[in-house]
Amino acid sequence: MKKTVDVALIGGGIMSATLGTLLKQLQPDWEIQIFERLGDLAQESSNPWNNAGTGHSALCELNYTPQKSDGSIEISSAVKVNEQFQVSRQFWSYLVDEGALPEPRSFINPTPHMSFVWGETNVEYLRKRFDALKDHPLFAGMQYSEDPAVIHGWAPLMMPGRLKSEPVAATHIPSGTDVDFGALSNYLIDNLVESGSELSTGIVVKNLKRQRDGSWDLKLRHDIGGTPVDTINARFVFVGAGGYALNLLQKSGIKEIRGFGGFPVSGEFLRTDNPEIVAAHSAKVYGKAAVGSPPMSVPHLDLRVVDGTGSLMFGPYAGFSPKFLKTGSVLDLFASIRWHNLLPMVAAGISNLSLVKYLVSQLMASPETKFEELKQFVPNAKPEDWYRITAGQRVQVMKKDPKKIGVLQFGTEVVSSADGTIAGLLGASPGASTAVPIMLGLVEKCFPERMNDWRPKIEKMVPSFGQQLSDSPELAQATLERTAKTLHINP
Repeated sequence: MKKTVDVALIGGGIMSATLGTLLKQLQPDWEIQIFERLGDLAQESSNPWNNAGTGHSALCELNYTPQKSDGSIEISSAVKVNEQFQVSRQFWSYLVDEGALPEPRSFINPTPHMSFVWGETNVEYLRKRFDALKDHPLFAGMQYSEDPAVIHGWAPLMMPGRLKSEPVAATHIPSGTDVDFGALSNYLIDNLVESGSELSTGIVVKNLKRQRDGSWDLKLRHDIGGTPVDTINARFVFVGAGGYALNLLQKSGIKEIRGFGGFPVSGEFLRTDNPEIVAAHSAKVYGKAAVGSPPMSVPHLDLRVVDGTGSLMFGPYAGFSPKFLKTGSVLDLFASIRWHNLLPMVAAGISNLSLVKYLVSQLMASPETKFEELKQFVPNAKPEDWYRITAGQRVQVMKKDPKKIGVLQFGTEVVSSADGTIAGLLGASPGASTAVPIMLGLVEKCFPERMNDWRPKIEKMVPSFGQQLSDSPELAQATLERTAKTLHINP
């Protein structure tokens, strides 16, 4: 007889870990089983070396605050992303208080966030951005300077060797963070296992088939050797398999996945572990993307703290691979093409020729040219101190649009069946940092009949649930202070 579970989570990264933890808190008697294709958890996009790990809160990411045609700055996207990150912080704080997460510094560390630009036009833009954000309750404490001496105090590594005649500007906010989502994923899933959930690693979900009662049969195989594993039946399935989510949702046959395609983009960073260099830079610094470049190209110099040790990463440098995962197949892109998504994919490609041009230029760029980009941030950087690492694969969403045949989307999107028995996550940034609000939205969408019973517990885990912190400066300040204290991230 097939084993039946209440919830099957496909993928052992931050999304599955977050949803599993939420559901276990809300319905402790549910049986949850997690399937991870690789031998270890969080080895793809949740791995700390495969993502920027900024704790995306739009404190420094300039692509969230575009300049409008009238010269003003649009801050709505920045506010939305910051709101979402505060939801994640509240949930993590609750789990720390409950003992479900260990010492916070093992996965989150206080790290100032900075924006840095040069050139008169960019300086004027950053000044306007600061003016638009400085009085917002979620951006309290942001500072602005065009004084090289002040900026040197914030980021000593970035100013020596720079032309004194060059206009520069920076914002600095000490309440930023660095998050190791690999460690966090492992802690969350470890706690799930301790609470009775079952974890199966090295197991591939090859197919999903809906049963007459609305449940799903999962056809399983060992990743190594491909030998079959007993089929599992699940009343609810979440596909959090990163780039492979598209393929599995297509195999499920749900009509809601029709028209969706994926465009894979790989990335590279330059990294240094030199203690002297790392000691001279204790911030995450985002610059401004070149005119015409896609949002994914925003250059940044990040402090990363992994296992208590700091390193610096600079990038990203875009690349291309047809794989949907770093450990995927070169046939992934071609295997994802269906009759219903071919036209939207072609249309999205044609309307994003600037992205194609950008990718080609990145692929053709020499190592020397790429290093010169680092020197725009660190003028005195030496090649012998830095080495190249390959980041995680990102699969951008391509889909139908009411106004266009096909569009390329740079965010994330939850796709779920009409009956709410299966759901999956497509897309990339800001991803991990907004895992909690994304999964809360999924819970509302897939389990509407349980929300009245679950709401009190959700509000205990996330006190601002259903509210906007930006609407109440007092609530925003109290929430920021409380979570900073619990997570030990007071600057």
